[in-house]
Amino acid sequence: MGSTGIVREHRWAVITADGRHAWLGRHSDPTDAELAEVARQLEAAGDVAWLAVTEGGYYQPADAMQVLLVRPLAGAGGDWEAAKAAFLGRRAETLKAG
Repeated sequence: MGSTGIVREHRWAVITADGRHAWLGRHSDPTDAELAEVARQLEAAGDVAWLAVTEGGYYQPADAMQVLLVRPLAGAGGDWEAAKAAFLGRRAETLKAG
């Protein structure tokens, strides 16, 4: 629950090294089979990506978004902190455009 007493949205996210993202299992946890398929597709595309959980409304400007790393999902190397910053930067750009 946020400081306003409002329940904050939790989502599973796949976040790539350049901040692109996709949502998984908004109302449920992703299955092992779903994660394996996503990892296979990312590997085939040559992407480095991580599985994360977000808290907060992506499209809510007043809602600070928290991002928690769960585990690497695809690719070798990469910089999680840079990917997280790129993800939050893309969110900020989306909010400005909206």
